[in-house]
Amino acid sequence: MTSTSPVTTDLVTDYIGAWNATDPADRRARLERLCAADVRYVDPLADVTGTDALDALIAGVQESFPGMRFSPVGEPDAHHDVCRFRWGLGPEGAEPVVIGFDVAAVAADGRIATVHGFLDKVPAGADDRCPAGQRAGSGGSTRPCR
Repeated sequence: MTSTSPVTTDLVTDYIGAWNATDPADRRARLERLCAADVRYVDPLADVTGTDALDALIAGVQESFPGMRFSPVGEPDAHHDVCRFRWGLGPEGAEPVVIGFDVAAVAADGRIATVHGFLDKVPAGADDRCPAGQRAGSGGSTRPCR
């Protein structure tokens, strides 16, 4: 991480922690603290705007992948107001079954403004874990699978 960036390892760790927070009130409080109210999250499977929509997306991912947790993979890399970081999703203490990386930009107040996610490793059949009507090509804009 560079010293010219307002993005810290703690911000990334806390963001990943929000994805692991299973208590709705705790998760919501984390998102409101970490993210701008109009935060935009985009990956190949989802495009949502606002903390309400991001909270719902995270809840859907947790429902679709019960017992799995997100963990950081390596150290974040940042400059200016942008960072990238790798993450894994899998059973705690085991190899991740999903691996990806996110690119996040922070607003002037230090909260996350945008996140663009990329999926590097996705298991076969992961699409089947998504609720009907929210799979790729179905017209759903908030597919709850990461």
